[in-house]
Order: sequence, then C-alpha cells, then structure tokens
Amino acid sequence: MCGFVCLWNIGDESLAEKMVSKIAHRGPDAVEVVRGQGAPVVMAHCRLSIIGPEDGRQPIWDKGDLLVANGEIYNHADLRAILGESAFETESDSESILHLFRSGELRWIARLDGMFAFVLATKTRIIAARDPLGIKPLYMARIGGGLAFASELKAFDGIEVEAVEAIGPGMLYDSRDGLRQWYRTPHGAAEEEPGLDVEAVAGELRLVLDEAVAKWMLADVEVGSFLSGGLDSSIIAALAARLAPYRLKTFAVGTEGSADLAAAREVAAHIGSDHHEEVFTARDVARVLPHVIYHLESADVDLVRSAIPTHFAARLAARHVKAVLTGEGADELFAGYTYHHGYADHPHELAQELTRSLNAMHNINLQRVDRVTMAESLEARTPFLDRDLIDFAQSIPATLKMRRTDPEARESTGPTTEKWILRKAVADLLPESLVWRKKAQFDEGSGTVAALEEALMIVSGADAPLDRAAEAALYERLLREAFETPERILAAAGTWESEERVSAE
Repeated sequence: MCGFVCLWNIGDESLAEKMVSKIAHRGPDAVEVVRGQGAPVVMAHCRLSIIGPEDGRQPIWDKGDLLVANGEIYNHADLRAILGESAFETESDSESILHLFRSGELRWIARLDGMFAFVLATKTRIIAARDPLGIKPLYMARIGGGLAFASELKAFDGIEVEAVEAIGPGMLYDSRDGLRQWYRTPHGAAEEEPGLDVEAVAGELRLVLDEAVAKWMLADVEVGSFLSGGLDSSIIAALAARLAPYRLKTFAVGTEGSADLAAAREVAAHIGSDHHEEVFTARDVARVLPHVIYHLESADVDLVRSAIPTHFAARLAARHVKAVLTGEGADELFAGYTYHHGYADHPHELAQELTRSLNAMHNINLQRVDRVTMAESLEARTPFLDRDLIDFAQSIPATLKMRRTDPEARESTGPTTEKWILRKAVADLLPESLVWRKKAQFDEGSGTVAALEEALMIVSGADAPLDRAAEAALYERLLREAFETPERILAAAGTWESEERVSAE
C-alpha cells in the first residue's frame, strides 16, 4: 500500500525527502515527511490508499510515538475491538500496530495478521519489523551514528551509507536489544499417519482457503485478480469471484496465441469475471527490459524472466484497480515445481525442502511480485501465504502434496502428481481439465520465453540468440546503468537460489 523512509538519529529532512522520492511510485496518492516531536526521528511516507482512504495518511502520531507502515493488517477490526475503539483516531488498519505496541503485551507483534513492514519510534527507541514470510520489504543501513530504513534498495542509491541489509522475514529490530526472530515457519509434515481421512483433509483445506481469500480481499476499494489460466491463479480468482460484492476483474497477458491467454479466457468465462487481457510482443519486451530490471532491483536471470510477464500484468491491472490477488506461494506450500517430482519417494526431504523454499521466497518470487507491481502503483496480495493457511498446509503430509498416482486415473497428471491435495480440495471449483492439468511456468505459458529471445537480440544488437551467460551479463549491464551505486544494489539483490536437490536412495 505504500513506501516509506525512516531516519533515526539523523535529523535531515531533505535526505528523507530525497530517499522517498526514489520510491514515490509505491504511493502516488499522498506524500508526507514528518519530524518527531521530542524523538530523534524523521519519517517519510508515500501512500497508495486502499484501507481508510479518507483519513489513513501516514506517518501516524500518538502521544509522542510515531509510526510508518507498509502493507495491510487484516485483523485490524478485531484488534480495534480488543484495544478499544476510543483509542483510535483514524480508520487506518496500520494504526492498530501502534496501539498494540503501547498495550505492553509481551508478544504484541505476533497478534498482527497480514503482510507488513513498519518502523515505530518512541523518544528513546526505534523498532522495525517485517511480516512472517517477508511479503513486504524492509531494508536498514547505518549512516554515521544513525540508522536509515526504507522499503526499497533504490532509496539508498547514491547516498553515503554503510552496507545495506534486509531485515529478514519474521524478524524484528529493536534499538534496545538488537535483532530477533519473532516468527518461525512451522516445519512441514512428511508421511500420512494410519487412518488419516484424506477427504476430511481436503475439505478442511478448502475451508481454510475460502477464509484466506476472504480475509485478503479486505479493502475500501475494488480488488482484482491476476489470472494466468494456471491452477493457482485460477483457484484464487474463482474464490474471489464468489466472495466479491462486485463483478471481479481479472487480468491476463501473453504473446499472440499463447496458452495462458486461451486458458485464462476459459477460466474467466467459467467464473463470470470481467476479464481484461493484453498482448505483448518481443519489441515490447525489449522496450520495458531496463524499466523492469531497475524496479526489480536484481539482475538474476530467472527473476528477470519471470518479472517480464508480471510487469505487463501489473501495468494492465493498474488501469482498473489498486490491488490484485495472486497465486504466489502455492508451489512452495503444495510442491508445485518440476523438481519436486524427484522427491516423490522422499517425503521427509520434500517436507524439509518446502519449508526451506517458503523461507527463501522473500528474496526471489516475493521480491519480484512486490517490486514489479508497486512500480505500477499496484498492491499485490498473496492469499496462499496467509498465516493460518501456512500453518494448516504445513500440517498436511508431503505424501499428499506430491502423490504417486496412476497416470490413467482421473485425479492424476502423471505417475506423480504435484499439488495433489490442493487439486482435490478445489475439484468442484474449476473445470476438471484445468484442475488436473500439468503446470506450466508463467514465462513459458505466457510466451515470454520466445519473445525474450528475440528481445535480447534487439537490445544487445546480436545477430544470434544469447546464451545464458551473455543474457546474465546484459542484465547486469542494464542494472549498472540504472543506478549510481550499482554494487550496493547487486550485493543486496535477490537471486534465485533454488537447490534442486534430491536425496540419494
């Protein structure tokens, strides 16, 4: 919903203004720069108005404490009821963070349910924290004897700072006692216990999914949905279409004749959404490539490739809505990647790998989704990464996620079926041909792979397709050209570190 900058023990409002101007795309609705009264802090905030649009401006000030936050607190109404409505001065969901802190409850931050990053300052103390999986970004750097916080790396570009580091997912920094982990992802279950009722598991999963989507649609504006035509985005869009008090808007992109566009149209017709699509070409990809890399803040080949269709989808959606639902997280929760098939006979290793990949999302797919959507002033929401859903999904045995199946059976995509229990849970929601269709990567299904090959030749001036090393070198060159201090960006940038490991027999 926004971007922010916070300076602690650095009394330079002009610096805060300079830093926040570099991330102004995150919040075009309002910009505020505030110096603390009695506290050595300057906070700057650029706002995308989604909840409490009339009076939800930030920073939020209360009794000498100052707060700036990014994201959404989905249980803020419950927190208001618990903390006392009379304490609140705005309709902003973020204000609940401030009052929870002031309540003195020892594990106050664990009460927050949502996606968020925030910095909270008192007269003597600065606290910064990030949501459980790092859906929303937060960076910290030292400037002299003070600290600087910001929502994106580019806020620090060209500024004299010590090394910039990300505050990790589920982490809280407190100037009083340093960095600590306030949330740990529960480890995944491995094998089925005797007598497990699989139908009951699928039924409960469906209920938890319904609740997650309903929760993550909370907004005072319309929320749309990305729709690639793949299983994950289709599940989210189908559930949202049932829940929305308006006709849900869905968005699909791809090259002419791509599989994603055709599949998305089929799903949109099935769920009755107000469907929008955009066709892009290789020349379009060549034109936006520097823009994508700059906003992505990474030159990693796999991240850039997947960021390209995300950019076109975000640009399309931003013309119609301020927030969209996505299917991110389903692959990590339910074993949806191709390499997961190699773990079919190793459920303990699969459970471990899924837990590892959940904890690594912040620096790869979640970075891609956040940066590329917010570049278009669009908020992306990830219901599969709802905390209650994560807890339940991690309790489901890995053997129900990557399932040995009969290739000829109806509930199958081959000898091993990825996301089997998820498919079973939504079998009544979507056409059977989609529910049991094999997964395609977003960049493949959208036609990006072929378009990118031609685009790279256009950008580089080469007369033959680039190999992976040359592609990586081109991306790094474009990143270096985009930043004053590119080494700082490259040192902290997200990279795809997926370890496609399978334990030996």
